[in-house]
Amino acid sequence: MVLEATMICIDNSEWMRNGDYAPSRFQAQADAVNLICGAKTQSNPENTVGVLTMAGKGVRVLVTPTSDLGKILACMHGLEIGGEMNLAAGIQVAQLALKHRQNKKQQQRIIVFAGSTVKHDKKFLEIIGRRLKKNSVALDIVNFGEEDEEKSERLEALFKTVNNNDTSHIVHVPPGPSALSDVLISTPIFTGDGEGGSGFAAAAAAAAAGGVSGFDFGVDPNLDPELALALRVSMEEERARQEAAAKKAAEDASKQEKGGEAQSSSQDATMTERASAGTSEADNKSNDFMDDENALLQQALAMSMDEPASSHEMRDADMSEATGEDPELALALQLSVQESAKDSGSQKDMSKLLADQSFVSSILASLPGVDPNDPSVKDLLASMQNQSEPDQKKNEDKAPKEEEK
Repeated sequence: MVLEATMICIDNSEWMRNGDYAPSRFQAQADAVNLICGAKTQSNPENTVGVLTMAGKGVRVLVTPTSDLGKILACMHGLEIGGEMNLAAGIQVAQLALKHRQNKKQQQRIIVFAGSTVKHDKKFLEIIGRRLKKNSVALDIVNFGEEDEEKSERLEALFKTVNNNDTSHIVHVPPGPSALSDVLISTPIFTGDGEGGSGFAAAAAAAAAGGVSGFDFGVDPNLDPELALALRVSMEEERARQEAAAKKAAEDASKQEKGGEAQSSSQDATMTERASAGTSEADNKSNDFMDDENALLQQALAMSMDEPASSHEMRDADMSEATGEDPELALALQLSVQESAKDSGSQKDMSKLLADQSFVSSILASLPGVDPNDPSVKDLLASMQNQSEPDQKKNEDKAPKEEEK
């Protein structure tokens, strides 16, 4: 593997708008530049590539020699097309950029894409060629575009002057159905040393030939075993990742189904438990209600029966038990008994007063509009006296009985 620092000179003149190379001269040139940059950086990790333009407002360096392939490819986008190509100025600026390379052990190489006319004469180009040869700078020339004999002679003169031990190359690519990059793949400009080049170059050449290599991922493990191994490992990792993702998705789906079934069964169980609990509570309530009704019915029947003695005894027993348990209740019962006794005494006094005819007559005479001598009044007093006498006798009979008790 050759350790090189390469500068690529791009032709972005007005001639690049022609469509004799698909899809255009400039686009065909850009594709070829991208392939060459990839081949150079893949052949040796320490190789560097730089890019400059030779037309437009002047020679402009897009990227100084670097090993960052992304930066090299990005500089090709958005280039302006216009003006005339200045081949001599482009070669001189490229030589200056290579002179200031960081690694002085790198061999120097300039690749020139000439797709338009060359305005310099042979003598001036020969001077530039001798200067490149003196500084050990190799030169590769890609001549494409119209078939101009004068242009071809000048480029051939430059190539013969700079060539030293076949380190420089020149390729003439006429317009045709073949792409510019496909033609350059099989040339020493693309392969570098002319002995097969790197694995990248070999794979690209096989792809350009249109044949199926028969190797996995289109890479021959004999030419680039590291690339083939890396591709195989990455493919195995991707396959394992996809299988794990599919397995996880299947497990999640099964868990969701099991969770739904368990939830439905638990809901059914809770519903049945609630229903059974509701029925048991309703049964208990109905039984309690029936017991209460039976008790009330029995009590009503007992009250309706003529058993005063037994009822009095039961009441007395209940009262005695209640008073024994609660002294305050006993005190309240005693007060109620005293009040009833007072009421009975007041009734006795009233009956005595009514029996006194003179007292009743005096009260009636004092009332306005009442005549005590009226026969109806006398009859009323007589009836009241007759009623009060039996009540008085009953009270007198009860008094000694109560005293005996």
